[in-house]
Amino acid sequence: MSLFNLLLVAIIQGITEFLPVSSSGHLILLPILTGLEDQGQVIDVAVHVGTLGAVVLYFRTDVLLALFGFRDLMRGDRDSQGARLALGLVIATIPVVLFGLVLSLTGYDDALRSIAVIGWAMLIFGVVLYWADQRGQERLNAKHWGLRHALIMGLWQAVALIPGTSRSGIAITAARTLGYNRSDAARISMLMSIPTIIASGVLLGAEVIATADAQAARDGAIAAFFSFLAALGALSLMMRLLRSVSYTPYVIYRIFLGVVLLVIAYS
Repeated sequence: MSLFNLLLVAIIQGITEFLPVSSSGHLILLPILTGLEDQGQVIDVAVHVGTLGAVVLYFRTDVLLALFGFRDLMRGDRDSQGARLALGLVIATIPVVLFGLVLSLTGYDDALRSIAVIGWAMLIFGVVLYWADQRGQERLNAKHWGLRHALIMGLWQAVALIPGTSRSGIAITAARTLGYNRSDAARISMLMSIPTIIASGVLLGAEVIATADAQAARDGAIAAFFSFLAALGALSLMMRLLRSVSYTPYVIYRIFLGVVLLVIAYS
């Protein structure tokens, strides 16, 4: 795979993974619309590892709190702040793992990889994000996140397996609907991405390790590094902008791209 293609995939994944615009949708569209070589599973796993590193680094305080929370859970303590966070992340991840297995076993995951599906998902869930962001109150913060809200957001997150939906976007939509402020809605969404990315990496990792060669490993390392840098920059920028800007710019982008894709799909 050429260096240009690797960089393009890494930057697109890094920028779009945490913005509410669907990284999977963009990666599917890249070879379809440009004619470039499909990046394949090795690169897919590598760029997700890069974005995982970015979110862990950016939210390192929360990640450490969750890790200590798992220790507390093992000791039978479910009342500490870390234990509640850790348990919430586990519960929020279960729906997307189960739904992902169903799609994989039934073959519907491949059937959803079309321009029309991505276009409709971009458009519909962009409008839903706008509605939730404008109507949602700002009465809750991350400290209010409990098991019930974790399950609700986890069910919403499972919908993101439809390409074009956006995992971060749908989780933020759920959080804004529940009444979380914009910054903490994004923060909870990003923390929910950690076990989700790990779960998807584990599902694909065995096959990747079995088939990867030295060249693929080199390409994967390059892609992971640049997706890490791109994701860290995009994540830092979005979290700063949310102090003064709503999610409307992302909604406008989603609607524009969705309309363009639908015109292409049905023309």
